[in-house]
Amino acid sequence: LQQRRGIRLSAPAAIQVTVRDALNQALDEELERDERVFLLGEEVAQYDGAYKISRGLWKKYGDKRVIDTPISEMGFTGIAVGAAMAGLRPVCEFMTFNFSMQAIDQVINSAAKTCYMSAGAIAVPIVFRGPNGASAGVAAQHSQCFAAWYGHCPGLKVVSPWSSEDAKGLLKASIRDDNPVVMLENELLYGVPFEMSEQAQSKDFIVPIGKAKVERQGTHVTLVSHSRPVGHCLEAAAVLAKEGVECEVINLRTIRPMDIETVEASVMKTNHLVTVEGGWPQFGVGAEICARIMEGSAFNYLDAPAVRVTGADVPMPYAKILEDNCIPQVKDIIFAVKKTLNI
Repeated sequence: LQQRRGIRLSAPAAIQVTVRDALNQALDEELERDERVFLLGEEVAQYDGAYKISRGLWKKYGDKRVIDTPISEMGFTGIAVGAAMAGLRPVCEFMTFNFSMQAIDQVINSAAKTCYMSAGAIAVPIVFRGPNGASAGVAAQHSQCFAAWYGHCPGLKVVSPWSSEDAKGLLKASIRDDNPVVMLENELLYGVPFEMSEQAQSKDFIVPIGKAKVERQGTHVTLVSHSRPVGHCLEAAAVLAKEGVECEVINLRTIRPMDIETVEASVMKTNHLVTVEGGWPQFGVGAEICARIMEGSAFNYLDAPAVRVTGADVPMPYAKILEDNCIPQVKDIIFAVKKTLNI
């Protein structure tokens, strides 16, 4: 009626959604869409999840779709992998990815390699998800980044979201994928609100696995990152812009398969590269990006050596001041950019 009267109706505006709520939406929508999808892990059901990612899902879908497990990663991960081989689509939550080390045989030898070893006859459509990397004050055994570990392994897809749109779209894409997918979230981002577009609010919204996103256009230097450090890169870019340095910020979103084409195109434009990650330097994600650039056509466009900003090469200390010095900060990114630009 309003349209007939010539009153223009505005489209629904973008809204602020936390990463936690975006993940909850994705799980809810996929549980509703496909009855083969189920969630299992420690405290995911009656307690609503250790980080409240699965809030309300047990009450809505019941014991068969949202399953509390004993504290035995090797056991429930094996059950989940077997269920995937039998035709279901499990979402296996680790309370932290550090605990996935208890189940790494199931993740790598059972899930990742089976499709290859069966010549594609056995699909393993499973998602391993949970918080990855450093949180706050949880020391060495709970602060490791597994992007390089799992990104190393053929047979796995590995995604690492930053924003709420990343989190929702990548989780939905991962659940629908016929390959095993490792989804590395960040605990410190769960409560952070991001703008979610009208498109991302749709139940059909997915973020394609293997496609990076240019978060900020720039001309002087390319910053490539994933997960929480993407935000640090944007903060550093805002500071550097006041000094006349325009940074192009790339959010990888996927670790494997890596969208090196987007990085190459940016490097060909800016002629400088800085990679930023929270993990350890040796054999890290940044090391892989630098190697790919050196081996490819973008190498001839570099006007200076590529620079890596990483976590410190030590087990994470418990003390806050030491922890802060082990994790890349905005000032470290600014220093690296000025170093590569020789300013």
